[in-house]
Amino acid sequence: MKKISIIIVAVAAAVISCTDSKPVNTAANISQYDSLQRVIAQKDFELNEMMATLNEINDGLREVSLAENRVTIIKDGEGTNRVQQIRENIQFIAKTMAHNRDLINKLKQQQKESSLNSEQLKKTIEDLILQLDEKDQQLQALRTELEAKSIRIDELDKTISDLNADVTELRTDNEQKTTTIDQQDKQLNAAWYACGTKKELKDHRIIDGGKVLQGAFDKGYFTKIDIRLDKEIKLYSKSAKILTTHPTGSYVLEQDANKQYTLRITDPENFWAASKYLVVQVK
Repeated sequence: MKKISIIIVAVAAAVISCTDSKPVNTAANISQYDSLQRVIAQKDFELNEMMATLNEINDGLREVSLAENRVTIIKDGEGTNRVQQIRENIQFIAKTMAHNRDLINKLKQQQKESSLNSEQLKKTIEDLILQLDEKDQQLQALRTELEAKSIRIDELDKTISDLNADVTELRTDNEQKTTTIDQQDKQLNAAWYACGTKKELKDHRIIDGGKVLQGAFDKGYFTKIDIRLDKEIKLYSKSAKILTTHPTGSYVLEQDANKQYTLRITDPENFWAASKYLVVQVK
């Protein structure tokens, strides 16, 4: 069984890295210093809560493993109390796994409300899902062994059924969160460009009365791009003029062997800082 302690260290490191610098204790910075201290205190509180939850889950999984080992030893032994002892250990496993499911739900809620690095929390939940998968396989194997010895334990059947349902729910919830984050990330890094002759730009009201993007222009004329990936835009013209405002030094206009221009964005962050819309007039 994997240990959660590695994850705890990773989360702690994320918080420590945020609080490593020392503020200058001057009158001018006293307000900023107090605000920083409140942020640090909040992060410490959130970290302590999640570390406590992770430790409790880790302890529960270890206790389940110990109970499984006891069942393994008892099932191969003899005695009139053998079935009763197995039943008692299985009941303990069922109770502990139910508590672990509650703790995982608690951790999911802490993730939603926490201001800590979401990537660390996401990896923590993924690690827990892997451990639940492993525990599911171990319990399935244990049930097969018990059935082979004509020992039927209802509590074990219920534990495995509930565990399968929770693993599916956790995986679905995690996938939905990942999809949402990816969609938000793409939206934040989206930009649009339009390339056309002066007449075409006027026809689509991109140029209106000598002004660019001032009126109700045709947004459907623009092409959507990802500013992280799309750093070159072929203009297919020997004449090109950028009409929107973009910092000098953040791009270059280069001509190919046919003298046709390509816009190469060398500093995407600065290039798209003022606007996520680019207008290029060609002939």
